[in-house]
Amino acid sequence: MHTTTNAFIFNQAAIDFLGSTFLLLSSNIPTPSPLSDSLAGGFLCRLWLSDFFLWSFFTASTLNLVSLTFERYVAIVFPFKHGTIYGTVPVRILIAGAWIIGTASSFYDIAFYDVVDGKCQPISVPGSQALGVMIFLFQYFIPVCAMLTAYIHIIVVLKQNASRVGPAPVSSLTMGNPPVEAADASLLRARRNTFKTLLIVFITYVFCWTLNSIIFFMFNFGYPLDFKSALYIVSLALVALNSCANPIIYAVKYRQFRRGLRQFLGLPVGSEDDSRTTNT
Repeated sequence: MHTTTNAFIFNQAAIDFLGSTFLLLSSNIPTPSPLSDSLAGGFLCRLWLSDFFLWSFFTASTLNLVSLTFERYVAIVFPFKHGTIYGTVPVRILIAGAWIIGTASSFYDIAFYDVVDGKCQPISVPGSQALGVMIFLFQYFIPVCAMLTAYIHIIVVLKQNASRVGPAPVSSLTMGNPPVEAADASLLRARRNTFKTLLIVFITYVFCWTLNSIIFFMFNFGYPLDFKSALYIVSLALVALNSCANPIIYAVKYRQFRRGLRQFLGLPVGSEDDSRTTNT
């Protein structure tokens, strides 16, 4: 993880990997039926059957994606402020914050699930509607609006930079010391490549999260949601798909991620030219 972007991307991959792992475990580990109305049954319901851990990872993934998006936003739109804003300490705080806030926000599941007639079911408590709307805004609506605004501005700035830099001169291909214009073009190309990868991740996020978020929002206003219905299961599967898709996108589109993964696994690293994926 030689750059700030890589730190966020590897954190994203770790969160999504754990989210996918917990999804597999929760889908395949059998649970007792009926549940006992005891302390152990209550813990099992609130911590495991409520998908508390699963939604903790899903929310942490969203928060880290927002941090990653705005790290790139500052690097491209305000490059001279990037080193100050995204120093070592702020980056560590943002990475840790994604885990902590993601876990804290999922206490909603602990508070609003209980054992009823031998089954783990959502229960109605005072303030649940308002809290549900807040979670919808926090987990989906605000992140989508914020990231969409950032990506639109990034596109505008990249187009402006491309028009100023122009094509690299032919002489830069043969000279030992490329001119400043060629270096600027190379940096712009690297930023554009990273931006394209993150844009794909963002579009995937919107596609996978929208259905479940809308269903959850309607549920808080009285929509008769059947948690075993095909619609809800499909919406949950899409959210889970987002966690599975992100590492694949990074592996396919982001060369430094592939190199870092091979180093982590102890595999030989090829002599690929990383100039196209250098980040600032």
